[in-house]
Amino acid sequence: MMQDRSGATPTETTPLVAQNDHLRNDGLIPQLFTSVPAFNEAASYLSQTTSLFTQCFTDSSVEPFSRDFGDSNVNAQELVTFSSGETRGSLATSSDHASSSGNSSSAESSRTTTDAPSTLDGAMKSSPGNSSQTSTAIVESNSGQSGISIFQGLIDRVRKTVRGSADDIGWLQRDPTMPSVEDGTERFMEILGDIRHGVHRLPNSMVCLLVPGLFSNHGPLYFVNTKMSLSKIGLACHIAKIHSEASVEKNAREIKEYIEEFYWGSKKRVLVLGHSKGGIDAAAAMSLYWPDLKDKVAGLVLAQSPYGGSPIATDILREGQLGDYVNLRKLMEILICKVIKGDLQALEDLTYDRRREFLKKHPLPKDLPVVSFHTEAAISPAVLATLSRVAHAELPMVAPAGQLTKLPVVMPLGAAMAACAQLLQVRYGKKSDGLVTCCDAEVPGSIVVRPKRKLDHCWMVYSSMQDDPSEADASQVCEALLMLLVEAQQNKRKDHATKDD
Repeated sequence: MMQDRSGATPTETTPLVAQNDHLRNDGLIPQLFTSVPAFNEAASYLSQTTSLFTQCFTDSSVEPFSRDFGDSNVNAQELVTFSSGETRGSLATSSDHASSSGNSSSAESSRTTTDAPSTLDGAMKSSPGNSSQTSTAIVESNSGQSGISIFQGLIDRVRKTVRGSADDIGWLQRDPTMPSVEDGTERFMEILGDIRHGVHRLPNSMVCLLVPGLFSNHGPLYFVNTKMSLSKIGLACHIAKIHSEASVEKNAREIKEYIEEFYWGSKKRVLVLGHSKGGIDAAAAMSLYWPDLKDKVAGLVLAQSPYGGSPIATDILREGQLGDYVNLRKLMEILICKVIKGDLQALEDLTYDRRREFLKKHPLPKDLPVVSFHTEAAISPAVLATLSRVAHAELPMVAPAGQLTKLPVVMPLGAAMAACAQLLQVRYGKKSDGLVTCCDAEVPGSIVVRPKRKLDHCWMVYSSMQDDPSEADASQVCEALLMLLVEAQQNKRKDHATKDD
């Protein structure tokens, strides 16, 4: 309840916290996220407060002009506009109470606003000796306007925080200039079924290069099982030893050198599969150095890669987002730059702004066969509570003797990915694998694989304690993706041959 300054009957105002009954239940983590819409009501509350402060500044600090500019309350209200009719009504109510609390002369001046210019002009002509008072009033008026700007900026900041990355997610799909994608899920499932029955058709006339993602230098098991499985079926396979916490362009240069080395050593074209940021690094290599790699690369697979950008990276690093309020930006800077000796630009390159800028300058070559693969993480309470999915990592540390060594740790990434996926689902209404939304992982013009199976972002690097023998493992999924890429490459060659004829 809020009481008028003049002692009038109290009126109800928009509450700061949403009044939904289901938000009052305690003890459930998911309901913590559902309180986010209350920020919208908080913004409405702030708008009313701003309106009242605006009137205060106008009434008190510009008193010499009050009789001439009695409509300043109305002008102040126009600075704050909202889309909902309820909010406009709240503002109007607040304005009525505030204006009714003013003195009679102010009310009278509000009704005679149209005469203010001539009255002011006459007052200034008849009082040339009061220039100092006029100057003081102008300064005080500027102070009032400064106060208005401060509170308007506060509301804009709240709105920006509430919106987050909502306007960025899926921007590639909304761009009419981008080519459409082809759904290859059905064919992928057929290939995967054959592989699980012992049918392997990947040709040994090619070489495979696996490009790991962010923090892979500290994951000793990253892609190891996949490399072993592909080698057993006769496909030469290598893992790119890049500094995963380096910038995209730096890693793109190293990947280009890897491809050239393998090609000149074996005279075989290279199939490239990148996971997470590794897919972004590999795609950048194709975009930047395609004239040199055109005859050396057979195709590219991007598995769970934020090709359009990542809302997690953006919300951490963009000014005015959640990273400002809980020091996430500073924590990530310490983790990447100080602890693991990386470059913060590695994370910055995954934000929507950086991805837009890069793709505008360096789009993927049109004649490059591309397969993109994305998944959706399970967000059930059982997944949040389980520790069956873990990742092994090695973090750098200083030994008592002063020598650098590595500390082996086990992290329950399955639960962490489920929590992140739930946050993205509630805040933005988008499905994701925990770090990358499904729509941002689809590369325009590619063959897209959308499996129904629930898999989170770190699934490919897990060491699972409860492997399900009825489901395909990461190495089998990678083999199926590479086989689908080979077929896409063969189809492109047939199309080019047909056009030439």
